[in-house]
Amino acid sequence: MRVACIGGGPSGLYFAISLKLRQPESEVVVIERNRPDDTFGWGVVLSDETLDNLHRNDPKSAAEIRAHFAYWDDIAVHYRGEKLVSTGHGFCGIGRKKLLLLLQERARELGVELRFETEVESAADYARDYDLVVACDGVNSRIRQEYAAQFKPDIDLRACKFVWLGTHQKFDDAFTFIFEETDKGWLWAHAYQFDEDTATFIVETDQATWDAYGFGEMSQQESIAICEKIFQKHLNGRSLMTNAGHIRGSAWLNFPRVLCEKWHHENIVLMGDASASAHFSIGSGTKLALESAIALADYVTSQPDLEQAFRLYQDERRLEVLRLQSAARNSLEWFEDVHRYLRLDPVQFNYSLLTRSQRISHENLRLRDPEWLKDAERWFQTHAGGPETPVRAPMFAPFKLRDLRLKNRIVLSPMAQYKAKDGCPTDWHLVHLGERAKGGAGLIFTEMTCVSAQGRITPGCPGLYAAEHEAKWRQIVDFIHEETAAKICCQIGHSGRKGSTQLGWQKMDAPLEADNWELLSASAIPWSGNNQTPREMTREDMDRVRDEFVAATRMAERAGFDMIELHAAHGYLVSSFISPLSNIRQDEYGGSLENRMRYPLELFRAMREVWPGDKPMSVRISANDWVGEDGVTPEEAVAIARAFNDAGADIIDVSAGQTSTQARPVYGRMFQTPFSDRIRNETGIATMAVGNIYEADHANSILMAGRADLVCLARPHLADPYWTLHAATAIGDRHEEWPLPYQAGRDQAWRLADRDTEVTPV
Repeated sequence: MRVACIGGGPSGLYFAISLKLRQPESEVVVIERNRPDDTFGWGVVLSDETLDNLHRNDPKSAAEIRAHFAYWDDIAVHYRGEKLVSTGHGFCGIGRKKLLLLLQERARELGVELRFETEVESAADYARDYDLVVACDGVNSRIRQEYAAQFKPDIDLRACKFVWLGTHQKFDDAFTFIFEETDKGWLWAHAYQFDEDTATFIVETDQATWDAYGFGEMSQQESIAICEKIFQKHLNGRSLMTNAGHIRGSAWLNFPRVLCEKWHHENIVLMGDASASAHFSIGSGTKLALESAIALADYVTSQPDLEQAFRLYQDERRLEVLRLQSAARNSLEWFEDVHRYLRLDPVQFNYSLLTRSQRISHENLRLRDPEWLKDAERWFQTHAGGPETPVRAPMFAPFKLRDLRLKNRIVLSPMAQYKAKDGCPTDWHLVHLGERAKGGAGLIFTEMTCVSAQGRITPGCPGLYAAEHEAKWRQIVDFIHEETAAKICCQIGHSGRKGSTQLGWQKMDAPLEADNWELLSASAIPWSGNNQTPREMTREDMDRVRDEFVAATRMAERAGFDMIELHAAHGYLVSSFISPLSNIRQDEYGGSLENRMRYPLELFRAMREVWPGDKPMSVRISANDWVGEDGVTPEEAVAIARAFNDAGADIIDVSAGQTSTQARPVYGRMFQTPFSDRIRNETGIATMAVGNIYEADHANSILMAGRADLVCLARPHLADPYWTLHAATAIGDRHEEWPLPYQAGRDQAWRLADRDTEVTPV
């Protein structure tokens, strides 16, 4: 086989090595535009896992690479005059030039031809003369551009500016992050050692700060001089250096996130940054390149033809790339949005930074550095008003809203049961809610409790519009208060255009087969083509429905609820006013966000006025309609949260979607938490996070990082009413109170958990 690798970076060289190891008779040439010892980066970071993969592929080159690594175990964060250090992270770095020289030497040894200072204008020229052309010419790949119609690249130029520098200042004790505030804004550095004398020093900032300094009009040396001054106390008199003299101007860049729909065309295949890139803040670009080189070499030497080899290569590597790109996106977005977090206490800021990619979780940090995490948990507990000892996980910290004090941060999320009779809750609700209160959750939510028969979603939905409803809710509330330490919140709402439908286990969101009732909404737009068209509300309708919300609020107070929530999400009546997808009114209640919020705020203020001042109120919102700019966006959700907070809301219950059949949500674990994070940290308003949160690890990570104040779990509580008590047992917490009759079961659960820990040490 005759093979041309266009690009002499790590991926091209390592593919050439890997192919020659498998097929020594192949003729392999690596073509590179630069000289052998040119390099325009400084150091690269690899994990022990990647080193093990390299060793299995080629022990000889892996041993040479390992011999030149600088190792460190700590991460140090310099922030607001403090240095915070955690350990157990296990990084290793090597100079990019050294890595290239080692790979060049190994390639020559195996018979690879290396051609330097050779320009490649077109891959087509090589595709005619070689059986296989590997395009590994970097993030700005000419070949990818040449065949853009076939590869269909998606290139997302990210917001922050960065410049890749080096220094002889030592950073050999830790991977170091430095955040410095200046009179023109914040700048931060990513610094790590890669040989005995040299460290990488990447300076990053936002566009506004970059513009304020005028970096775009400066020479590289002028730009470097300013960076040296900003970070002078961390450089100890050492200078910063550039090796990007080939770039005109300041050498500041915006990171391009690259992902191609297809990685191959005829006998040309993309590899490394040419096919996909991962942001430098998680240090996985070289890892992806080297491991992709191994996979491609495996497939082209084991499959009957290139087409099949390319297909298997893309299928395997694309999955890994997407996984890492997801983590990289989380990481780079944290830095892009770092201004949200710059008000956090250094302890919480450090934790937020460490967990930014979501690859490192709470319990993973406990494995890495148990003492550091214990100190962080102690800070969280005392900051929350809890005792300094015993030290407990964040989910077990108390939380206070007005005069309401919750024993922990776990919330039973509202979940429709469809078991009410003519709007009246039944013994099902008593047992359902009572069991979960006994199960340890700090706050119990009712399902959406409707303000009228017309406002029900289904005939099985409960309400608060009749005396018998109030009496049954009083029984449920009294049981929870008398038998548990949990508090209970009544979520109050109106179904709007999503009403008069079948029970959830019948046909979701489908109209009743008979006896449908009239629907109301902001505009006369049906939920779907199968649903009936609602009537656009008149001012008279608005007054009547507002009074129904007020009456329900008064009933909730008499029933003894500790808190109420206005349901303004998920496409129901209040939500239908907020979303432009369902509100096309031409009067003062439609159009701008201010107008669309007019009636929801009127409702909320009327409820707040009759709800006791010492009791809190929340609002559930859909922070993203999942239809892009045509609907409510996360940015607009911040304004929505502010408006409700200004009207007296104590906490925002941040959900998303379910407002339109056009929605295209992006699912995943904790997938709605970023919306809570944004609202909380841009506004300072307390939030609840919801959405595919199902482990104690999720809850503790969210809370400790300051992404929410309370964590709502739905489906896990359906599967296990005692989720909180069982989660406490699993993570070794022995302080959560169990119901007195169940303490024998508690003791056995604790013994079994302790025995499992002893038998299978972590």
